[in-house]
Amino acid sequence: MLERLSIRTPSRTAMIDITSKIQQVVERSGVKSGICTVFVPHTTAGITINENADPDVVSDILMEINKIVPFDDGYSHGEGNSAAHIKASLFGFSQQVIIENSRLLLGTWQGIYFCEFDGPRNREVYVKITS
Repeated sequence: MLERLSIRTPSRTAMIDITSKIQQVVERSGVKSGICTVFVPHTTAGITINENADPDVVSDILMEINKIVPFDDGYSHGEGNSAAHIKASLFGFSQQVIIENSRLLLGTWQGIYFCEFDGPRNREVYVKITS
């Protein structure tokens, strides 16, 4: 089963918790035990798994990634979004999560985040469920 999710990002950089949307896809699939692959088909956005209990974690991650890879740093790429390409490559474009008992097998504090580095934009996420 493959499903496409639409996401509207609110700002230039953002981490959006999409865990509940992914869980809904798992439930619709009817798969009791398998693998959920989440893939981002964009070169200036990524996907990660991290803590979703304390919103300060997201703020800290975005603050630090913007220090490590600043928006303006003499890049050559003509579109002016090289920093977004670099950040997306560092985060990665896919994650896999085990499904057990029709639930995503995440840690207590873990969530799945769509990471925007060149927004705001309309984005897509592909979710593939295999048993």
